[in-house]
Amino acid sequence: MEVSADEVEYDGESPVYSNSGKPVLIYLPGVHGDSTLFTSFRVKAVQELEVIEFAYPRNTCWSLEDYAQFVFEELRQYDLKRGWILAESYSSQVAWTMLALASGANFAIEGIVLAGGFVRYPIPVLAAWAACAMEVVPHSIWKILFSIYGQYARFRHRHAPETKAAVDEFIRRRTREDLVAMVHRIKLIVENDPSEIARFANCPVYLLAGVFDPVVFAWPVLAWLRGNCPGFRGHRFIWPADHNVLGTEPGKALGQILDWIRAQPPDCS
Repeated sequence: MEVSADEVEYDGESPVYSNSGKPVLIYLPGVHGDSTLFTSFRVKAVQELEVIEFAYPRNTCWSLEDYAQFVFEELRQYDLKRGWILAESYSSQVAWTMLALASGANFAIEGIVLAGGFVRYPIPVLAAWAACAMEVVPHSIWKILFSIYGQYARFRHRHAPETKAAVDEFIRRRTREDLVAMVHRIKLIVENDPSEIARFANCPVYLLAGVFDPVVFAWPVLAWLRGNCPGFRGHRFIWPADHNVLGTEPGKALGQILDWIRAQPPDCS
């Protein structure tokens, strides 16, 4: 699998925000596939961490294994061999796959933070319906819907100025090709069940979610992790964040993640 550099758009000049000697935090985006709504969190995080953020190509044939190998290949280019995974929503599925492949990739996952993430999606039929709706509704209608979302997001992110400013870029990137790629990622969610991987997780796993999350119902996710994942260490539901917990409450989210990182020795492989 090869991906040319021009297939992947990053928000800044580099996807790596170096802070030598600090813990490494690797951000994997939600189903939209880029870091446009990660901006406010990153601005705060780079003061305490070395941050690597990813964008995904608008690909409609990759498996989750391809996504995981893509991330590992990029990390190798920067000579990174260990770090924490911050997996937003869809990318929780990529993170579980990375965990299964980490030994062969010679990469030590020190911990996983599921930001609005999950193991098996709690209600797969809802994700299937969402994918179907995105396929049948014309792009012109989606442009209107994204415009409405933009108005909401500008208000919702009023306390996170960098994210608020990135909303226009988020909307600009939602092209026809982008929506097709999003549909493919949602179908990967529907088809995937990483429960067996999570049942043998040998590194710290944390759940971070917004109180108002209509996309992923966090309580069933929490209950499953508590009962089945040996690596599960804790959770926090942040008020008044929504599904985009990193963007809507970046300060609270970062503070909690730093507490989790500092509480764990870097001994997970």
